[in-house]
Amino acid sequence: MVDESASSERVLREREVLAEARSRGAGATLAAFVKLSGPGWLQSAITLGGGSLAGSLYLGVIGGYDFLWLQPLMMILGVVMLSAIAYVTLSTGQRPFDAITTHISPVLGWGWLLAALMANLVWAMPQFSLGTAALQQNLLPEALGGESGKFLCVLGLFLVASVVVWFYDSAGMGMRIFDWTLKAMVGLVVISFFGVVTAMSLEGILDWGRILAGFTPDVGLLWRPAADLQPFIAASGNPDYWTQAILATQRERMIAAAATAVGINMTFLLPYSMLRKGWDRGFRGLAAFDLSTGLFIPFVLATSCVVIAAASQFHARFDPAEVDRPAAEITGEFRANLEKRLAAEPGPEAFAALEPAAIDAQIDALPSADRQLAVMLVKRDAFDLAKSLENLFGEGGLTQRIFGVGVLGMAISTIIILMVINGFCVTEMTQRPGDRVVHRLGAVLPGVVGGLGFLAVWGDDQARFWLAVPTSNFGMALLPIAYVTFFLMMNNRSLLGDAMPTGLFRLVANLVMLVAIGVAGFGAGMSIYANLGWGGMVAVAIFVAAVFAASLMHSSRQAGSQANAG
Repeated sequence: MVDESASSERVLREREVLAEARSRGAGATLAAFVKLSGPGWLQSAITLGGGSLAGSLYLGVIGGYDFLWLQPLMMILGVVMLSAIAYVTLSTGQRPFDAITTHISPVLGWGWLLAALMANLVWAMPQFSLGTAALQQNLLPEALGGESGKFLCVLGLFLVASVVVWFYDSAGMGMRIFDWTLKAMVGLVVISFFGVVTAMSLEGILDWGRILAGFTPDVGLLWRPAADLQPFIAASGNPDYWTQAILATQRERMIAAAATAVGINMTFLLPYSMLRKGWDRGFRGLAAFDLSTGLFIPFVLATSCVVIAAASQFHARFDPAEVDRPAAEITGEFRANLEKRLAAEPGPEAFAALEPAAIDAQIDALPSADRQLAVMLVKRDAFDLAKSLENLFGEGGLTQRIFGVGVLGMAISTIIILMVINGFCVTEMTQRPGDRVVHRLGAVLPGVVGGLGFLAVWGDDQARFWLAVPTSNFGMALLPIAYVTFFLMMNNRSLLGDAMPTGLFRLVANLVMLVAIGVAGFGAGMSIYANLGWGGMVAVAIFVAAVFAASLMHSSRQAGSQANAG
């Protein structure tokens, strides 16, 4: 168990610091908030991971600056919902899993816990993937190349993450070392990508007027391609095909980027990390500040910089030499995109019957706009972006190293937090809260599953970066479980008692939470339907029915118990 006396003394000191700061005014209170912040930085460490990097880069590639608004908006809604669970947890002092199963619904409680656990295991794979790619492609390509180097990278990432998690499960100085390490990693990620955009701005290649305009929300992009792609679509041989293909890609990238702003496992981390620090009602103001600064600001800075860099280098851009190659020399995803375009007219079966020479002839006969669009839709990754920026900053390895450091920091910090969250999930499942041994055993699982899963399934170079997108879509499908649960908790009098929101505060809080639930539900529905079709929608309906039935039974039992007690 954690040293309770040391923890109690620390909480008392923090409470005294807050009380003294409040007596001295707003400036002193702000300084105290900065000094005592912590859980928000943990949230940053997980959200600034491979999913955020991939989501931001692919948004920039497909939509240019037009999608800069998406991730900040989703993070604002996420901060609202995280603030709700923080308010409930700090007001009641109860562990959220027990509070949900007791006061709301056992189905929702277990659904939330199991969904967070699954997300930890699934999301760990792209982090090992990206960390390995950063080491092998950017930082130490000669020392860690080949298959043996891949194993060494995975082992090194696992060991580093395990050591840092060990500090988290230690009292006193160990916890402070953990906090400092995570803050340093988040800062490193932000500085790396901010530095790249600053250098691009000094080179005079960024249109800041268009960039700022990109922060204005435009939900119409769910139903129309980005503006810079429309002239190419109009000039193509099959505008309807390209419109649908680009819309499908845009939606997929939007869902992935939205899902990485706040994942369901982040919603599990926050309340338990606050309880772990000993926070209570007196820390509610600090919690709101912590989320707004430690989470929101680093996330928006880092992701916006990646979108800007990717948009400037890849959106609606192509290499004329690549586009003009004869069909016989075209390979990879460029050729696959062209063949999908050709197969759309006679149908896949008729196209599959063609000889390779006939296919080459049809490719050579396509309008230039078709070939240009096919090149634009080729998947890029952070390492392609780093290479493209060498044209601006020169070939000396500096750009590769800057990106490598940023990507490696994202990967390691996210692996660490996924392990911490999973430890909390396992201690709750086993009803062993505060047990360091159980927490550490649970924390090992994402490291093992993520590392082995990457080596066994996603080890090839082409899959490494793209893995973050399907895993993010998986996470988006689970997010509404947490959001609906937190809404019900904020409106449950038996749980909150005298801390129940009232008046205008309750009205505004509920309205904003309902907006967040609606947006998350819409994104989850799109993700589920796109990947699982109507079968997935039926599964969702069954889960909702199970929650409703369990809630009715739970309410009936509570009413019966109260009547018997009366």
